[in-house]
Amino acid sequence: MGRELTGRSRATHGAGRQTIDDRQETTAGSLQSPVSSPQSNAPGLQSPVLGLQSNVPSPQSNAPNLESTVQSLQSNSLGLRPKEFWAVNDVSFELKRGECLGLIGRNGAGKTTLLRMLNGLIKPDAGRIEMRGRVGALIALGAGFNPILTGRENIYTNASVLGLTKKETDAKLDEIIDFAEIGDFIDTPVQNYSSGMAVRLGFAVASSLSPDVLIIDEVLAVGDINFQIKCSNRIRQLIPSCAVIFVSHSMQYISWFCTRVMVIDSGAVVTDTENLAQGITAYMSFIQTIQEVSGTGEAEILEPKLQVGGRELKAANNRIAPDDELSLEFGLRISETCRKATLLVAILDEVGNAVVALRLQAHDGSDVQFSAGFQTIHVPIGTLELTAGKYNMLFSVQAADTKRVLIRLQGMCHFVVNGVPNTYAKFVRRVQLSAHCR
Repeated sequence: MGRELTGRSRATHGAGRQTIDDRQETTAGSLQSPVSSPQSNAPGLQSPVLGLQSNVPSPQSNAPNLESTVQSLQSNSLGLRPKEFWAVNDVSFELKRGECLGLIGRNGAGKTTLLRMLNGLIKPDAGRIEMRGRVGALIALGAGFNPILTGRENIYTNASVLGLTKKETDAKLDEIIDFAEIGDFIDTPVQNYSSGMAVRLGFAVASSLSPDVLIIDEVLAVGDINFQIKCSNRIRQLIPSCAVIFVSHSMQYISWFCTRVMVIDSGAVVTDTENLAQGITAYMSFIQTIQEVSGTGEAEILEPKLQVGGRELKAANNRIAPDDELSLEFGLRISETCRKATLLVAILDEVGNAVVALRLQAHDGSDVQFSAGFQTIHVPIGTLELTAGKYNMLFSVQAADTKRVLIRLQGMCHFVVNGVPNTYAKFVRRVQLSAHCR
């Protein structure tokens, strides 16, 4: 468990506190190596592993497998002072080699705190963390780098922390430098690096030194598209040989890489499942879409209505099937200060990404321009074939000549597409195959 607002230490259950490397802290403050147990010498447990486990041993806890274990204690056995709260509360899991755990949740849910405890940067107030093998972690831009040292010196420093000899690091040095695309700047102090250069070097070091456990926190959110592709390919190469904890707010990346999803909110586990669609849906349930209005105010969108077969979709009954035909009707009023205006209508997903843009055209194929005054507009949308999820409408009216935004209205006409979410794409085209067997 991790606690916010105070940094005071306090005793945990037992005679002393257990450190992350499995040593025992005595009341005098010294560290003692753990006493070997029959379980620690069991076949297969000497291999590198990653994972977490509750205090009550589960059937898997005695099986010889590749996993590291975190044992957590119930928070109610440890009192909190006023204004204190648990940043991570009773989180337990096991992760084997070849598995990738997607850790998702809102900002402030406790994800980064948990990763810092796993990486040894924060000591848990209670519980035990076991990790076997080398741990490569990238939980912040340039995490673990000494800003005064050069990029090359930081590579050797990080490698030695991971247990590599200088000879082993020499053999991987060119690979790390080539992957990071640092070039001539490898002998420049890291404090002079841009954020992109720092994260490239950090990921190159963490992923190139043969880690047994790889911890990644939003690294793919930084860098250009080429670097993101390189990171994606490297992660795919590493997953079969190590355990990966992957934190991202991109559900696309979660669905691409992860074999399992854990949703955390307010420091507690909400969902832990191998069904990626179920986990992503649980995460999306925390997202609240709000209406946002901006612009000069020279236009108005009045009473927008989304309809299915003549039935208006309302908040109490806004679910549709993927093959339903939709239509949209609304009023548009444009001020006399604007002679001509163009209108954009789009459908947004849960996180505000535009998934469908409706181009309004006249019979001759030209884009429609609207004159000042009031008019009622009917838009036949048709069948969208969207994957299951939550959606809303965006309206944007611009002056045709100056392109100034007269009004931009987002978060209207909420609707839900029924079905099982497809985690890889927003559109699902259902096709029937004719199988010809020989």
